[in-house]
Amino acid sequence: MSYNLKEIEKKWQSEWEKTKIFSSTDFSDKAKYYALMMFPYPSGSRLHMGHVRNYVIGDALSRYQRMRGFNVLHPMGWDSFGLPAENAAIKENIHPGNWTKENIKIMTEQLKNLGIGYDWDREITTCEAEYYKWTQWLFLKLYKKQLAYKKKSTVNWCPSCSTVLANEQVVNGICWRCKSEIVQKELEQWFFKITEYAQRLLDDLQELSNWPEKVKLMQENWIGKSKGIEINFVLEDKNILIPVFTTRPDTIYGVTFLALGVDHPLINEIFSIEKNPAIQKFKEEVKSLTLTMRISDQFEKKGLFINKYAINPINKERVPIFLTNYVVMEYGTGAVMGVPAHDQRDFEFVKKYNLPIKVVICPKDKAINADTMLEAYVDTGIQVNSDKFSGSSNVDTIEKISDFIEEKGIGKRKINYKLRDWLISRQRYWGAPIPIIYCPTCGIFTVPEEQLPVLLPEKVDFMPGAISPLAKVSEFVNVSCPKCQGQAKRETDTMDTFVCSSWYYLRFTTPDSKDVPFDNKIVNYWMPVDQYIGGVEHAILHLLYARFITKVLYDLKYLNVQEPFKNLFTQGMVLKDGQVMSKSKGNTVPADDLIEKYGADTVRGFILFAAPPEKDYEWDNHGIEGVSRFINRVIRVVEKFADYPTKIVDINCLPSNEIAKILVKTLHKTIKRVTDDIEKGFHFNTAISSLMEFTNHLYLIENLLDRDLGEELNSYIKESLTTFILLLAPFCPHISEELWKKLGKTGSIFRQNWPKYENSLTTDAQTLIVVQVNGKLKHKLSFSTGETIEIIKNTVLNDIKVKSLIDGKEIKNIIVVPDKLINIVTN
Repeated sequence: MSYNLKEIEKKWQSEWEKTKIFSSTDFSDKAKYYALMMFPYPSGSRLHMGHVRNYVIGDALSRYQRMRGFNVLHPMGWDSFGLPAENAAIKENIHPGNWTKENIKIMTEQLKNLGIGYDWDREITTCEAEYYKWTQWLFLKLYKKQLAYKKKSTVNWCPSCSTVLANEQVVNGICWRCKSEIVQKELEQWFFKITEYAQRLLDDLQELSNWPEKVKLMQENWIGKSKGIEINFVLEDKNILIPVFTTRPDTIYGVTFLALGVDHPLINEIFSIEKNPAIQKFKEEVKSLTLTMRISDQFEKKGLFINKYAINPINKERVPIFLTNYVVMEYGTGAVMGVPAHDQRDFEFVKKYNLPIKVVICPKDKAINADTMLEAYVDTGIQVNSDKFSGSSNVDTIEKISDFIEEKGIGKRKINYKLRDWLISRQRYWGAPIPIIYCPTCGIFTVPEEQLPVLLPEKVDFMPGAISPLAKVSEFVNVSCPKCQGQAKRETDTMDTFVCSSWYYLRFTTPDSKDVPFDNKIVNYWMPVDQYIGGVEHAILHLLYARFITKVLYDLKYLNVQEPFKNLFTQGMVLKDGQVMSKSKGNTVPADDLIEKYGADTVRGFILFAAPPEKDYEWDNHGIEGVSRFINRVIRVVEKFADYPTKIVDINCLPSNEIAKILVKTLHKTIKRVTDDIEKGFHFNTAISSLMEFTNHLYLIENLLDRDLGEELNSYIKESLTTFILLLAPFCPHISEELWKKLGKTGSIFRQNWPKYENSLTTDAQTLIVVQVNGKLKHKLSFSTGETIEIIKNTVLNDIKVKSLIDGKEIKNIIVVPDKLINIVTN
């Protein structure tokens, strides 16, 4: 029989769609399993092998869990707002909505060609009004809870994208999307108060035991909790407090200057900037720098003395105040005490401006001369020049000085976080409008909930500029005040697309709901997501935002869970020429071409087999031929034995036939290996390798014996093949369905139970081997029957007792009689 793989794949894709085999049932008697991939942006590019790897990992897992008896939810949707669509609209002179819909159509067809088993009835698209209505509803809930606010702020501005970016979207001073260099700009912007949840976001990382440690560490570092003390320095002659946060109160006696960020409110309080051109010039110079540059250790430290002094409250010393380019308002209080003897950044600064250095910590065994220091001393040691605290360990002094500061009322212990509030305003068109109205008489109002959604206008000039494109649409901007009915105006910024993706996993549970964003009972049946899969590049942006929104909705009594994703798997990237496969880099390998040549099952099997899924994989398509041969070998062996007359046999018991006995044990070992490989880290590559080994075993049986193997052995081979095809199904689903039917089985293979193994059949029989030294019996060791000579040698020579027997002796020869004895001949 000739197998046309393309026809087989189309046949089963059509059958799956017709029977809705991958549809999910709310409140099933089965245990639920919510498997979710981070949903894609419909970029319009052809799916490449980097995409294929992501989607196939999730599909293989969800098919496996379905066969394990779970009620599986495996949905698909589209993260469809954002800059790519708007930029394409500008470039191609088409509406971003039309561009997006066409791309979704193309990508949907490609995913179906791969045989991905999604519940397409739950499909969502974030740029559709029925979805972003509820993104706006979410904004209203945060606003009511005082977690959404607007303020004037210095923001990260991408000149290329003509919009602001959150701190998380700036990587080493460049835009995370277009790679342009970021500049600083002052604008009125909307923020979500994620800092209110900083401690909970940090604490609850401990509950995520099935998240990669590297992801948890990245979030922990981004949140950046610091325990310290806030000390009130005083502006000389003005009695104005200048709070300074430090984690090193043990160095307070070593302060020789005070450093302020250029945005520090004290500057405007004591100076008229317009009348101080030096200060104005310095501020403008610093504001042209990115946040990343300013806090970098490698960046040149600069300052401007403002002819003012502060009083150190602990010793009453006068210290000069400098504006600096390396202190930022985003961290602490925007004021830093300069301790050059014990901070390398401060040390470099005072060397540049010829300021004094005062040593207050020395090693236990020697003194430090401030005049000869070549770098700051940052290790632990003994306190010196520190009044009554001198002579103590500086580690102990941290708490003692903190106590003293609090007792004197000149400061208090405090916890600070590096995490800043989430900036959500975007000065672009293609996003969810922010549901706010400004009335010159009544003030700021939220759009009444019953008036949602605030729809994006269709006719818009997309060209970005100094103002949002929506600000140019008078029929959108002009609106009646909800209170006085007078002339008012809408907010013309749109929301960051990450707001839409911060709650989409909830909408999948009730995607057609028109009255609520999600049904409480249904969402709490499915949540949390049991397995979330996506790239580690989203460890900070998306995952942190989703955790925050889930906690807010929990506090508002909409959810019963505080964490959205129970298990997280971050797959490795597919590389080509040493770089991540990407259309922008021109190094993609289109999936369509490979599917056309080899079939979807071969492409799926190869990308899973090529490397461990958590590791990056450098593309090399030579191995795909091997997977193609494997699938064809499976087809041939099923073809041979499918029509053989057979009798009923029990493959869970050992048969009398010796060859059948080995076959049954090999089968159970294979079931165990494949099951363990999937359960313990998605090791699909070794799971497929085990299936290949089992196929080799079947061919070995055929080659060793006559063509007619006998009815009993034929029966065991056919029954083993039936189990084998079940194991193959999650990886190569189309051919598995076809061969299942060829073996005389009815119903979809994905409605069958996953095979179980008998532990007793996964272990080999044991043989006691005699250990001799120079022909004399010295020891006995147990080995698996048929163990290799090499393993026997290595095991015996590393045995503690044998090592003591031959210690110091030269081994002349080692004689091994398999399953019987080993004789070590020494001098």
